[in-house]
Amino acid sequence: MAVIADPKAFLETLFHAAVAAADPARVLAANLPEKPKGRTVVIGAGKGAAQMAQVFERLWDGPISGAVVTRYGYGARCERIEVLEASHPLPDENGLKASRRLLEEVSGLGENDLVVALICGGGSALLPMPAGGLTLEDEIAVNRALLASGAPISAMNAIRKHVSGIKGGRLAAAAWPARVVSLVVSDIPGDDPALVASGPTIPDETTREDALRYIERYRLDLPERILAFIRSDGSAAPTPADKQFRRNEVRLVASAAVSLEAAAEKARAAGVEAVILSDAIEGEAREVGRVHAAIAREVAVRNRPFRKPVVILSGGETTVTIRGKGRGGRNSELLLSLALGIDGAEGISALAADTDGIDGSEDNAGAFADGTSVARLSAAGVDGAAFLDRNDAWSAFDAVGDIFKPGPTGTNVNDFRAILVQ
Repeated sequence: MAVIADPKAFLETLFHAAVAAADPARVLAANLPEKPKGRTVVIGAGKGAAQMAQVFERLWDGPISGAVVTRYGYGARCERIEVLEASHPLPDENGLKASRRLLEEVSGLGENDLVVALICGGGSALLPMPAGGLTLEDEIAVNRALLASGAPISAMNAIRKHVSGIKGGRLAAAAWPARVVSLVVSDIPGDDPALVASGPTIPDETTREDALRYIERYRLDLPERILAFIRSDGSAAPTPADKQFRRNEVRLVASAAVSLEAAAEKARAAGVEAVILSDAIEGEAREVGRVHAAIAREVAVRNRPFRKPVVILSGGETTVTIRGKGRGGRNSELLLSLALGIDGAEGISALAADTDGIDGSEDNAGAFADGTSVARLSAAGVDGAAFLDRNDAWSAFDAVGDIFKPGPTGTNVNDFRAILVQ
């Protein structure tokens, strides 16, 4: 029976195993499309788009051109593909310029040309393109309302694409009659590629009526001009049956499911059994944290539903309903809730982090916690429950040195959670 002397270091190795399984250098080679008779143009968007472009350049034996957009500070050096940077999680003017540039890259192509789209999480904010008479400020208002709403990613992207001139397949439609092959790193529970980055090259079936229902369900306070546009015919998005998409192809090159399996194998190699609860857990972060804490306690006390020692893995994308003005992201918030739930328990250690290296708008991927976290927080003058109430998980974990900062990873397969019970 393995004894893990340094739980933090062990959990960190599992995180890096999960990230490595989604590394573009590992996953792109087997997913390259056939070379076209004409040009090859590369476009892309997301927090790992620059790293994907860098690897694609190295692998592609032939002339290419194009441009991708990533978050500020997430760039990578490319020789033939231009790397643009813009704001995330709220759009900015540079994102608008990047959207225009990608549309320019795919304009005027012929049926013998190929567009390779490198798509990963974060692309929604990085590709603003307000439709109709809407403005960038309107699109920022939509994103700000969505981020504070607690709505699931499927609802967010259904709304985003109906105020956009580039999302929901519109970028691929602009490339027609060229063939578009989308290489997608999924950060979406359930791995629907049309939801990654709001599907700039992949249409889906959601309608403006769906968008309006989500706005009502999650009580989004949007200006009337935005609502009026969504109700109008101008917001109608392309559908998968449209002729512009008949020759196109979508390849899912990395996902949370594969990454969690890699982490599980890493744990087993260290002599610790691993179980995967799910790669598609959604819900309010603090509630999901509470449930994970209850499962960990049950294992620690009663050796069920899993026998210890064991590491419990899960992924997906939780949400946070903003109640206060604190600092933190969904993984930090989930972990603070979990820490409160395992207070005083022996032998439980946990890590919750975003695989792109950034949790929310802070500079950390997530945080560590164990059965002593609440006591240590209290000794540092931090009331864990009060900090959770005001969405200030980052400040809580920073006070006790439990912030996890791996830096940008170059990929994004969403949330990663690992709970070690010894």
